[in-house]
Amino acid sequence: MRSRRRFTVPLPAGRSLVLGERTLVMGIINVTPDSFSNGGVLFDPIKAVDGGVRMVEEGADILDVGGESTRPGAQPLSAAEERARVLPVVEALVRRVAVPISVDTYKASVADAVLDAGAAIINDVSGLRYEPALGDVVARRGAGLVLMHTRGRSKDMYQAASYHDVVDEVRDELRESIAFATGAGVAREAIVIDPGLGFAKEPAHSYEAVARLHEFAELARPILAGPSRKSFLSKAVGRSLAAAQRDWGTAAAVTASVLAGAHVVRVHAVAEMSQVVRVADEIRKYYRDE
Repeated sequence: MRSRRRFTVPLPAGRSLVLGERTLVMGIINVTPDSFSNGGVLFDPIKAVDGGVRMVEEGADILDVGGESTRPGAQPLSAAEERARVLPVVEALVRRVAVPISVDTYKASVADAVLDAGAAIINDVSGLRYEPALGDVVARRGAGLVLMHTRGRSKDMYQAASYHDVVDEVRDELRESIAFATGAGVAREAIVIDPGLGFAKEPAHSYEAVARLHEFAELARPILAGPSRKSFLSKAVGRSLAAAQRDWGTAAAVTASVLAGAHVVRVHAVAEMSQVVRVADEIRKYYRDE
């Protein structure tokens, strides 16, 4: 067991996010009609906001709102449609909850709009590779930035899932994303990294990334892990499971991620995974550094 470094991530309006004292839980709010995990249950803005409030009551430390599905094979969405989906939800949530609001987008114009509405973090699945101008927006607004690893777009990401050493290569590509961000003026202290479990990765790649998550600490940035309900979890049980049936597998992957050094875990089932995280954190207290 390796010790987990502590970080303070600056956010707009003089706020900050302390990472490393305990693992934070990021609750997922998919404002999409085709969410892989819930079939669009939270597509209605009122249900999405009520769901977010409930997640905070259940233990969420951050809420992550997304308007475009990034599941494999998903079609891209226009910036105008994405703004129409997420803005009402962000505007309502910032009035009703005290936790920071993150928005899952790679589009610069969407980021600008949601930061105007009170969001504090931009969660970019492309690691600034789809719209580099996003870095300029985040820098100008002083927002937090999650840089996730992927290759290609949703429709063809698995064609790029070829690695000699998945952790070494993902780490090198995340290092490039960090350089893109700081080159655009984003403070290094504002950056969180995400190895992108399930994105442009075969199941074995995702399992190896979880097992070796501590190696991403070399980048000296806090680590976010997002295994929740992803299809690679079915591989271990030897049969296909619907997304909603993958919470037991998610619990195992979340536990392993926490013990390997994740600072934040991104999950759908907040009530259940908050318990998993708190127990895993308690176990961490009794490990000794190797």
